[in-house]
Amino acid sequence: MSRFKKILVPFDFSEASLNALEYVVNFVGTERSIEIFALYVSSMPIDDRDGEKLKTDFAKVLESISVRLKVSPSFATETGNVITTILSAQKKSDADLIMMGTMGDKITDEAITNTSKLVLQANCPVISVPYGCAIKEPKDIALVLGGDKIDDKDVLKTLLDIARTFDSRVHVLTIYKESVYAEDAVKEQTENLLEYYLEHFYAEHTFNKNQDVEEGILTYIKEKNIDLLAILPRNHTMRSTPSEGRLTKLLTLHSEVPVLTLD
Repeated sequence: MSRFKKILVPFDFSEASLNALEYVVNFVGTERSIEIFALYVSSMPIDDRDGEKLKTDFAKVLESISVRLKVSPSFATETGNVITTILSAQKKSDADLIMMGTMGDKITDEAITNTSKLVLQANCPVISVPYGCAIKEPKDIALVLGGDKIDDKDVLKTLLDIARTFDSRVHVLTIYKESVYAEDAVKEQTENLLEYYLEHFYAEHTFNKNQDVEEGILTYIKEKNIDLLAILPRNHTMRSTPSEGRLTKLLTLHSEVPVLTLD
């Protein structure tokens, strides 16, 4: 049984949020007792009339998706800064996970979207859902690890829960730039841990050389037909990159599959 009880979905009726909602509905499915909490954040106050219209419009969107959920989704409106309001709502509602749609930006490395900001500031797991991604269950998951030990092993509980829910295969990937002399040491340090914390869902640990870590990750995703990319942005294991925050931002902007940031 999934330990997730509530998933917060920022929803503004944009194409990205509509795509994300459809992904979340499919993720929850018809048999899981997980509440979808949709949050509409406005920069200006919303009067009662407009609030009721937004609720009605949201109900129509759910009807168009045509999936019977075990727990009826909830919808709320809030006023304020998008990121701080979402994070505040997550704490107040005790949501276990945030799923947020993004249009991404595959042209530039410098663009900052609300989603890329959110994944860096959130203190809970976040799945960014790129517009146009396949709406399907995550059967093959890639977990990106660097050359150091995992500092906080509890963050893998979320990944394990998803793997259990969908009977997924977890492929672990380490990208190195210059030398892989420590590969044996890394394997020895992490192999037992991965097998223990990821159980039989752990499939393999691959070491690939690439001067561009992001390119190496995105290439691996395509080659392995990965459905979900998992990263640990705050455990300081991405030794081969100048900034973990930058890598997290780039993957959120450029990945064509959903990205799970574990926190």
